[in-house]
Amino acid sequence: MSIPGVVVAVVGPTAAGKSALSIALAHALDGEVVNADSMQLYRGMDIGTAKLTAAERDGVPHHLLDIWEVTEPASVAEYQRLAREAVDDILARGRVPLLVGGSGLYVRAVLEQFEFPGTDPALRQRLESELAVLGPAPLYARLREADPTAAAGILPGNGRRIVRALEVIELTGKPFTAALPEPTPYYPAVQIGVDLDTALLDERIAVRVDRMWADGLVAETRELVGRGLSQGRTASRALGYQQVLRFLSGELTETEAHDETIRATRRFVRRQRSWFRRDPRVHWLDSADPGVVGAAVRILGETAR
Repeated sequence: MSIPGVVVAVVGPTAAGKSALSIALAHALDGEVVNADSMQLYRGMDIGTAKLTAAERDGVPHHLLDIWEVTEPASVAEYQRLAREAVDDILARGRVPLLVGGSGLYVRAVLEQFEFPGTDPALRQRLESELAVLGPAPLYARLREADPTAAAGILPGNGRRIVRALEVIELTGKPFTAALPEPTPYYPAVQIGVDLDTALLDERIAVRVDRMWADGLVAETRELVGRGLSQGRTASRALGYQQVLRFLSGELTETEAHDETIRATRRFVRRQRSWFRRDPRVHWLDSADPGVVGAAVRILGETAR
């Protein structure tokens, strides 16, 4: 199947089946994957992010995995630049870019005309000082009051994202979401969303976390601590790693860290759904359907003409 010049985005909540669908579509479309999972950008964060191994990629080229050290703060603007370079290169070679991940802002930054609001160093410093002294909870409560929609898309422990949203609100006098532009396509694109029944997805999350522990998430986190994970403002807040760090510091038992990872991931899934379901352009499929790959190909054939 040929859909020249079109970017295919595979989106949806954590553990819903995006990776499996993306590999199948890459083979069907002669495509290459561009990662849009904000935590898979980090080197060494493999088990806790469910990063596909080289064998699991099944010969499909993957771009924008392992590009940052764990001490590097995430930058959506820098990701946008790198992702568009990768997409443009794939298109120039006559192949299909598949933008794959559950980080909604990252997907939007690539697919749409998206200029980021400015920054104010003094204001940023004040908010970051508040974060350092008070922790993220009171700042998150302030954001939830000022812009519930923005708060729904940010983890309550992600201090850096919370600070950025509050900064934009203070700078513009508008909700953070209002400061973002109306959707205007940057690339011709088709978005395929994959999801599962909530009870089934909740069970899959529990199984995934069990497997992460069995595969050595605690040992991986210990190794990353030696590379600066605890100082990484973004990476240290990643699901699973955040809880293991609390175990290693004595705040939680290992069982508590494991169980809290399951609960936190389920809460995050609800926020991901809220973000993606607001976009009427996403074509939703049930990844438990044995015919999901064929259904996705049919959608692409009908909409990418």
